[in-house]
Amino acid sequence: MNTRAVGTDGEEMACQYLARNGVRIKERNFRCKLGEIDVIGYDEGYLVFFEIKYRKNSSKGSAVEAVDYRKQKRICKVADYYRMIHRLGDNTAVRFDVVAIDAEEIKWFKNSFDYVVN
Repeated sequence: MNTRAVGTDGEEMACQYLARNGVRIKERNFRCKLGEIDVIGYDEGYLVFFEIKYRKNSSKGSAVEAVDYRKQKRICKVADYYRMIHRLGDNTAVRFDVVAIDAEEIKWFKNSFDYVVN
């Protein structure tokens, strides 16, 4: 199985998990020239931008460790663009979460990182 298919399977597992836990998924794989956000949804009054990371083993570190500062900055830029094109103002409550899948264990890190100023 190629890495893209593995990522897609991991993303599907994460979306099912999020839906079971009350997240209203609005969009998947939002792409623009600035980058991509895996999943966008609503949870507890927040518009949440989810980064989904899957690791079949720990040889490259844990899944959550893969969301480094550079990745966080890119996610924030894409989130800004998403909010702009959907006319969501600065008063929209947003959150950045990571769903980490290590082997078959899913962990949801709410408010995983703060907005990174571009």
